Amino acid sequence: MKLKLSITLDEETVGHIEGLIQAGTFRNRSHAVEYSVKKLMEERQNV
Repeated sequence: MKLKLSITLDEETVGHIEGLIQAGTFRNRSHAVEYSVKKLMEERQNV
């Protein structure tokens, strides 16, 4: 089950995410944030 979460990011970060969405890397903002958090969690587990 997915939960709704509200976050605040600076304009530059949002612009970068929007560019990745336009390039087809991510479906939407939620996909970009979820992917990034999962990658960070994986990296932390491998340390």
